[in-house]
Amino acid sequence: MSVANSVKKTSLDLVTEVLVHTTPFLAQVSPVRHAALWAGEKYVHFSQNGTEIAEMNAARPPGVMADRAEFGRAILYTIDRALARGLSPTVLRRWIDNMARGIVLERNNQPAKSRFFEKHGTYPPSFMTLSPGKTCNLRCVGCYASAGPTAEKLDWTIFDRIITEAKTLWAIRFLVISGGEPLAYHSEGKGILDAAEKHPDVFFMMYTNGTLITDKVAERMAELGNISPAFSLEGWRERTDERRGTGVFDKVVEAMDRLHQVGVPFGVSLTATRHNAEEILSDEFMDFCFDEQGALYGWLFHYMPIGRSFTLDLMPTPEQRKWMWQRAWDIIRERHIFLADFWNHGTVSDGCIAAGRTRGSGYFYIDWNGAVSPCVFVPYSPVNINDLYTKGKTLNDVWSEPFFADIRNWQENYWQGKGNWLAPCIIRDHHADLRRLIFLHEPDPTDEDARKALLDPDYAHGLAEYDEEYQSLSKPLWDARYLSDKERWKHDEEH
Repeated sequence: MSVANSVKKTSLDLVTEVLVHTTPFLAQVSPVRHAALWAGEKYVHFSQNGTEIAEMNAARPPGVMADRAEFGRAILYTIDRALARGLSPTVLRRWIDNMARGIVLERNNQPAKSRFFEKHGTYPPSFMTLSPGKTCNLRCVGCYASAGPTAEKLDWTIFDRIITEAKTLWAIRFLVISGGEPLAYHSEGKGILDAAEKHPDVFFMMYTNGTLITDKVAERMAELGNISPAFSLEGWRERTDERRGTGVFDKVVEAMDRLHQVGVPFGVSLTATRHNAEEILSDEFMDFCFDEQGALYGWLFHYMPIGRSFTLDLMPTPEQRKWMWQRAWDIIRERHIFLADFWNHGTVSDGCIAAGRTRGSGYFYIDWNGAVSPCVFVPYSPVNINDLYTKGKTLNDVWSEPFFADIRNWQENYWQGKGNWLAPCIIRDHHADLRRLIFLHEPDPTDEDARKALLDPDYAHGLAEYDEEYQSLSKPLWDARYLSDKERWKHDEEH
């Protein structure tokens, strides 16, 4: 380490400790928080208009920039709410330390990203989703992972190596843990919380059913400071228990209360189906999740026809999806709530982020058997991480797989052509394109349900019809709200 960086590190250590000890007191002073929020909003405005950033944003349509600014404000208000409600000292220390070091030490000195860029001409993925174990103590109807009482899992040594390589090769500092139930994963005497303890420089967010979060687990999460649960809910008690089992809703509420008491930030993961879309986005349910229970963020998933007992009949209809798009943005703009809809918020994510994405901010998914897929919801894998490691290869060899490369090429063409970013998903919104790539590269289905779906002509026909119908609903919105007159003219000329 150079003398300059050593001085920076020492200074950051001091600044971090000062901020950790003073922030809890300052956070209780509303004028101080509001001043910080005002400064943050000014930064968001500058970030959209500064010369350097403006050049980076030049390819984004004007309506997309407006959406990104609104979502940026929602993030700022979320931070404000987190400080007002109180975080554990360790959580606060991890946040401040990781943000400070990331911004000051690594902005112009990121050797991992630089090495990757020199070799591939693009930036590495920004995060990964890992499902280290398929085991789950519940058996939910329509589970995308078909989880349950099974021993399928990654060995701890492999799980730990993936995290280590994600940091050293791709400079990843954010990991999403899914499953199965993450807290049910155990290998070599280790579990998810042990992974968070071993890698304090990584922030872990895990999707959980919440039933295994005891007082002891909540206290350890507070001590670790770098893990945040997102509780899976289908709506109110009746709807959640109908899918997940009697009593699950009440156990989730109890787990939320435990985390709130010890200062661990948490969110909610809401799955929209044809039957509950209006319920989970109602004012009453939003009040319950974010005001009464204190969730800081929300992920909105649309039911995907994969996994156990896959069916097109549970998918929100195209009309419901259009309504969900409008409703979610109303919540974000009016209430400044962090509520991310993976299928309707392509304007915030710059479209599909699967397969690592060439423009950065993409991701890969690795499941309990080591199968590497472009996305959690695209259950087709051309490579297994266990096999790669046996051959002495690394995560960089995952990136080079032709199946993933062609998905990235598809994304880039969609970007360049300013395709409808309200319909960005390659499996849901462009199913024919995905099937063409699957038949070209022949990746392995990750389970028997994925194999059956691939061979089912009614499945393919139904998704193709869905694609066409939703495009007819969303394309006029995309043209009118997001593209300028000049861009619409250019797009029409080219297509």
